[in-house]
Amino acid sequence: MFEKARNKYKDGEYKIIVAKMIDKYEFCRTKNKITYTDFLNIAEISVISKILKEEHIENYLFWGGKEETDRSILIFYPEKFSKEMIQKNYEKIFEIIRVKLPNNIKYEHREFLSGIMKLGIRREKFGDIIVTDFGADIIVLTEISKILLEDLKTLTRFRKSEITIENINQITNIEPEFENINIIVSSIRLDNFVSELARCSRIQSQELIKNGKVFVNSINEFKDSKKINIGDILTIRGKGKFLFDGVQKETRSGRILLNMRKYK
Repeated sequence: MFEKARNKYKDGEYKIIVAKMIDKYEFCRTKNKITYTDFLNIAEISVISKILKEEHIENYLFWGGKEETDRSILIFYPEKFSKEMIQKNYEKIFEIIRVKLPNNIKYEHREFLSGIMKLGIRREKFGDIIVTDFGADIIVLTEISKILLEDLKTLTRFRKSEITIENINQITNIEPEFENINIIVSSIRLDNFVSELARCSRIQSQELIKNGKVFVNSINEFKDSKKINIGDILTIRGKGKFLFDGVQKETRSGRILLNMRKYK
């Protein structure tokens, strides 16, 4: 099992993450216990999803602490459990570090992220940072929540903040914010979208797709001619995340004016 994946990813960017995923699966299978990875980014999730599908493995799920997270963990569970049973026990795996800032202070996402990284906490050890009106909710694995709590208190930027550990069920739900933009394309092929959204040439957009930098609905897409449908979400690494919101009109020259929404 996993021989194809072992050979394909024996070198390169995903070597370590694929090896760790296989180890987690084998532990679950042989010990008959629930196990899970650290937080994975969209590219890693796409690679692992493809491997698990090829191996016809079904007893797993991805979850990041809430709906529509950018980072999720992979959970393997024994066949004696159901997916619903695992979902009811998320609070044993995830917690929230809640940072309440003083009333006169507002931080953006990058300021929370840089603060955590300054502590030497690896990025895969915590998930999304939900910036709120009062501060932020940081999704973490329960195994590091107490350590991160104490470490955050040592940072000057959070010295006057109230920092607590909360149940994952208490996470603050924030509706995503968007920037509305319009693009004009000759057809609704993926490479046309990438060219306009990444502001690059058609050839450069095809290179981005070829090099695994583009995702459609969180799945790595390598076909530059793929048709994009209304409601699809495109992620271009280093450029942003975009929702195809609809067709506005066709121009006299036969090109198409599209409505897009960029996630802030």
